[in-house]
Amino acid sequence: MPGPLLHVGATVMCTHGGQAQPTAPNPRVLVSGQPTVQMTAPYVIAGCPFTTGTNPMPCVTGQWTVAATRVFSGGQPLVLMDSQSVCTPNGTPMLPTVAQMRVLGT
Repeated sequence: MPGPLLHVGATVMCTHGGQAQPTAPNPRVLVSGQPTVQMTAPYVIAGCPFTTGTNPMPCVTGQWTVAATRVFSGGQPLVLMDSQSVCTPNGTPMLPTVAQMRVLGT
């Protein structure tokens, strides 16, 4: 099923509520006037409140592990709203919550 492409202005959070932002936007493909994100672009996470227990491990970075299978830019898959990811150091996923809805990919 097609999913919306993520762009720099999309809201992406770690599972605990920290704000995630791409470190390397893809200026070759724009949606809603903003650069898209390739699967290889790491995200940096700010404000993760995960401090439960005696060994707190707040999310610091995130990486997409599964992205589009048919939409590429520069030879790399673009990230979709339903793409899968993992945060470091605790292994929880990033969660896209708001994205543009006009351009879909698979």
